[in-house]
Amino acid sequence: MNSTLTPALSRTDTPKVPSDIGDPTWEVTRLFPRQGAWTEADFIALDASCLVELNQGVLEFPEMPSLAHQIIQKKLSRVLDDYVTRNRLGEVLNAPTAIRLPEGQLREPDVVFLAQARLPSNLDEIPDGADLAIEIVSPTLKSRKHDLVTKRLEYAQATIPEYWIVDPETETITVLTLPAGQTEYAVHGEFKPGQTANSKLLDGFTVDVTACFVAGK
Repeated sequence: MNSTLTPALSRTDTPKVPSDIGDPTWEVTRLFPRQGAWTEADFIALDASCLVELNQGVLEFPEMPSLAHQIIQKKLSRVLDDYVTRNRLGEVLNAPTAIRLPEGQLREPDVVFLAQARLPSNLDEIPDGADLAIEIVSPTLKSRKHDLVTKRLEYAQATIPEYWIVDPETETITVLTLPAGQTEYAVHGEFKPGQTANSKLLDGFTVDVTACFVAGK
């Protein structure tokens, strides 16, 4: 036997553990585009298991919603879906359903209504815009600015006819509508507990504000 061969490990020998065990797998990041270079095709191929949106080539990760947020979302979605289904108007979907906005943006409203005419013929495709979007505001400053300012501007520029901002902190449902030919929303109504929020776009669609926020408590 050649004595120069490396001897086999004995039962008492312990293999060395690589020094980078527990570190992030930085090399994997090279498999993906850099921030600012993401395309819609890249976004779709990502098949993320968390909430993620695309904004002009940059991936954005909304905060994980709370249980209260999800309960309010479920209630609003159910009420809107009942109305839309009863009147055979289209489809009501929840996040993470992506909608395409101008300027290379893919957003995922908490609740979205797509009229029948807006639904793509191939349901594997991402729809262009929406007819009504609902966002439920999370408590952090970043989230509040995103829903109250950023998405208000983006959804108006994308000519989404109606945008509902549901704010558990102030217990207010603000219904915004887009005047013909405009790219800025007008306030249709700011509804508080004891009142009934109503849609200008969907005649007869209403939400009991008190019941909406009680559901999330």
